[in-house]
Amino acid sequence: MENKLIFAKEIIKEAGAFIKESLSKTITVEEKTAFDDLVTNIDKQTQDLLVARIKSSFPSDNIFAEENGLVHNIKDGNVWVLDPIDGTVNFIVQQDNFCVMIAYYEEGQGKFGLIYNVMADQLFYGGGQFDVYCNDKLLPAYKSRPLDRCLVASNGAMYAKNFHGLKDLIDKTLGVRVYGGAGLSMSKVLSGQILAYFSVIYP
Repeated sequence: MENKLIFAKEIIKEAGAFIKESLSKTITVEEKTAFDDLVTNIDKQTQDLLVARIKSSFPSDNIFAEENGLVHNIKDGNVWVLDPIDGTVNFIVQQDNFCVMIAYYEEGQGKFGLIYNVMADQLFYGGGQFDVYCNDKLLPAYKSRPLDRCLVASNGAMYAKNFHGLKDLIDKTLGVRVYGGAGLSMSKVLSGQILAYFSVIYP
């Protein structure tokens, strides 16, 4: 298992380097389900890079990825879950505040995950049998704090609409932060900068 985690760290950094190089090239943007649900040629090319590297090293493993309809049952065998660019809108508009995300499952059990904040060069990795790190720094275990001394991250629309009383809860904290992506938000949770992240995620 450790070899696969080491491999995942290598390919996620490769993907990040590819994205950085692509920033100077033409970025084409397509709408998926709505005007703000976007995908770029760089998303697709980055996913192709990751899939090719995985299939080359582990040909019998399966892929479940965001783009191009690449779907596999998470409970069936060894499955790599890929989001080539999480925070595509941030990538398009800001060329910052986006992540590459990888998780690895065996028979439906998560073994480890990685979140790479590309422009900040911060790699969060671990989970399962592994400790959780940011780059080479071991992250501290969760420490309980009063709700009124914490920040919370949320999907902006869910907060604004008080989805299931979410705004009521967050109003009892020091405030809400909206980062525009699950990877960036979860990295803030992992590092202890925010207490929790609320969103609706559609694999």
